[in-house]
Amino acid sequence: MQNGNGFGPEDWGTEGYPIIRIQNLNGGNSFDYYSGPVESRWLVEPGQLLFAWAGTKGVSFGPTRWKGRTGVLNQHIFKVKPQDGIDEGWLYWTLRHVTDRIEAHAHGFKATLVHVKKSDIDSQEVFVPDLPTQRWIARTLQMWDDALATTEKLLANSRRQRHDLMQGLLSGHRGFGAKSSRWTQPDFDKLFERITRKNTVGNQNVLTISGQHGLIGQRDFFNKSVASENLQGYTLLELGDFAYNKSYSAGYPVGAIKPLLAYESGVVSSLYICFRIRPDVEADADFFRHYFEAGMLNDAITGIAQEGARNHGLLNVSVKDFFKLKLRVPAIETQRRIAEVLNTAESEERCIAQQLENLKREKRALLADLLTGKRRVRLPEATAEPEAA
Repeated sequence: MQNGNGFGPEDWGTEGYPIIRIQNLNGGNSFDYYSGPVESRWLVEPGQLLFAWAGTKGVSFGPTRWKGRTGVLNQHIFKVKPQDGIDEGWLYWTLRHVTDRIEAHAHGFKATLVHVKKSDIDSQEVFVPDLPTQRWIARTLQMWDDALATTEKLLANSRRQRHDLMQGLLSGHRGFGAKSSRWTQPDFDKLFERITRKNTVGNQNVLTISGQHGLIGQRDFFNKSVASENLQGYTLLELGDFAYNKSYSAGYPVGAIKPLLAYESGVVSSLYICFRIRPDVEADADFFRHYFEAGMLNDAITGIAQEGARNHGLLNVSVKDFFKLKLRVPAIETQRRIAEVLNTAESEERCIAQQLENLKREKRALLADLLTGKRRVRLPEATAEPEAA
């Protein structure tokens, strides 16, 4: 392992070799360039095995194969060359296998930003099979990696298609032909009523909003409760009720609206605006679940928040203004048809996501088994392909 060079600001330019830094190992495309004399130990060709010995756990720390063009290596990254009798592909997977062990003994000034010494890597003990077996293991694990990459692309494509479908159907720009109904613009409170019921039954399932999981119990999400001990002032939600958290910002710049689907009941703090479909109104709950998820109210909510800031100096969404928001919705038959189409797309996306998770779990197990010798490989004498062991 050879360390890169400490390129300083005096070396940076706009011509020459790109300087490969840790952020570039994860696809970062921002480079400075070096046009001075080059030592061979700095030079990195496409496909070169590298090891970032400083970086963020699970993100930039550990081994990678360089996928960019020829460049020069910055400090905090080792250029790795296998010894005689060692397959480079197998070495890459072995380094990935021991990275968790290396990280466990890493040093750092933050919980995630760490660095190690060369000896921390050199000292790792690994099982070394013969060269043909190394090559077979490397090919097998690469096949799994390729399958994961393909599935990740399928998932990204499915998410993009569902997003486009949501935007088209929920805005009315994409309909169902001549039978598409006329869309109306009722006030929010014509379709929904506010929920103000207090937690008088002692419900301890304190909910929080997650972009991925919707309204979910704090203990399930954080593995602990972050709410106050006295929950009497909390609002009690029942299955199917909606809640708007105006303070939530991760992926939802004006807050998130989610229905309670995971539990029969739960409680939220008074910061949430809670509501349900009015009992005297015919409306499809799934249609509105997708409607809110697609951000169809974002512009309107931003508008009333900014108006509140101009009037009161606070970027706030009042309950009164919230329930006077204008909706744009079709008749109930069209709501149901839109919900059915989007539910199908959502189900397909969820299926691909589960396939991806299964592949990751199976690959982790295979990686550990093959690289520790737990699962042995028998290579037939007359062929390069192994038999099942």
